[in-house]
Formats: sequence, C-alpha cells, structure tokens
Amino acid sequence: MIRSQSLVILLAGCLALPGAALAQPAPATPPAAANPLPTTTNPDPKNPGTADIPVPAQAGAAPSATPTTGPRQTLVATPGDANDVDEVSLPAKPAAILAGRAKWEEAVPSLKAAFQRIEADLAKAGIQAVGRPLAVFAKTDDDGFQYDAMIPIAAMPDPKHAEADGLRFGTTPSGRALRFPHKGSYDEIDGTYETLTAYLDAKDVVVQDRFIEEYVTDLNDKADEKLDVNIYALPK
Repeated sequence: MIRSQSLVILLAGCLALPGAALAQPAPATPPAAANPLPTTTNPDPKNPGTADIPVPAQAGAAPSATPTTGPRQTLVATPGDANDVDEVSLPAKPAAILAGRAKWEEAVPSLKAAFQRIEADLAKAGIQAVGRPLAVFAKTDDDGFQYDAMIPIAAMPDPKHAEADGLRFGTTPSGRALRFPHKGSYDEIDGTYETLTAYLDAKDVVVQDRFIEEYVTDLNDKADEKLDVNIYALPK
C-alpha cells in the first residue's frame, strides 16, 4: 500500500495540539518499527485471535461489509471539516473485534473481508451492530501491517458468544483524539497521512502507538473516489 511509509513513521513517533490549519506535507523520513497496540489487541501472529484475512472470492454472493438494517453511527456524531483538523472525544463503545494482518497492497480486500466476517458472525449470534467499521493499526513495516477490525455493537453480549474462532468482544479506543478527515480514494490516503505527519510535527505533539481509520462510507474498492474516512490520532 502506498501509504506504508507514512504510517510506519507515524506509529514510531511524536507530534501536536489541535486548532491550527493543516500544514503542508513534511519530507518523508526513514521508516521505523512501531510498538504493538497496547489495549485489547494481541496482534502477535503466534497468539490465538490473529490470522491472515483472506481476500474475498469474486464469484458468489458475500455478506455486505456494512449492514443494511438501519443507519450506522460514527464515533463522533458531528462530521469533520475536510479542510481542517479538530479535537474530539472518542467514547468507549462495545465492539466485535477481529485481529488480522495484511500486505499493504492487500489492505482494502483484507479489511473488507474482516468486516464481512464480523458482520456474518454477529448476524448468526443475533447481535446488533450499530457503528461504522473501524481499523486500529498496530505494528507496521514496509511490507505490511497488523490491525484490529472493529464494529461497534449495541451492548456487550452474553458470555456464551465471547471468543469464537478469533472473534472477540471489547471496546473501541476512547479519549481525546485529533480527527483528520479523508475524502477520496484509498489509493490517495497516503497524502492525508503525510499532512497528518506534518501537522503533528509542526505542533510537537506525542501520539499513542496506534492510529484509527473509521469508514464513514463503505470500504468497497481502493479506487472509489467517494470514500469518506475519519483518521484518528490519540495524543499521549
């Protein structure tokens, strides 16, 4: 994926206080390995719950990556300004979670397949999904990344539904966050991450070792120009 270097750099480092207009992209710096996600995720491939998410087959019908029964809510109700950065407070919401890993060039099909798998498991269990899909990025390098795919649900389920074949239940990341909207294809999201890096560098803010992508519109194709994504950086 073309944004691999930007995200590797971001997960390594420090960076800003919100409120100013977006800065111009900073020159790229050598990538560095990032720390693993420190909360509910265990992205170690040797541990249960982390698996390669297969690319969905072209033939045959597949579950929709986002539900068709009622509107899904974003973590923050007020939309972001496409030309600015804003500070928001993320609520902790119960969520179904599936850990995965993928190469950068397979990011969209891998994430899409993960969301489809979560949707299918929730439907089987009769659990109501209420939020937009999220991807929480953990370890990254030049070749690929590890992530938690999440879909917020109405309430934490009965214990009998927990920990089923890699699917688990927890909460979405919460607390103060900087929201960077991206509108355009996933192929172009690297530019938004470069802007994010420059903004944080200019403001000298240190952020947590995780970045969140929230898909306001369906993540169907990396060339979809109508894609709307909220990128969240969580200051320390």
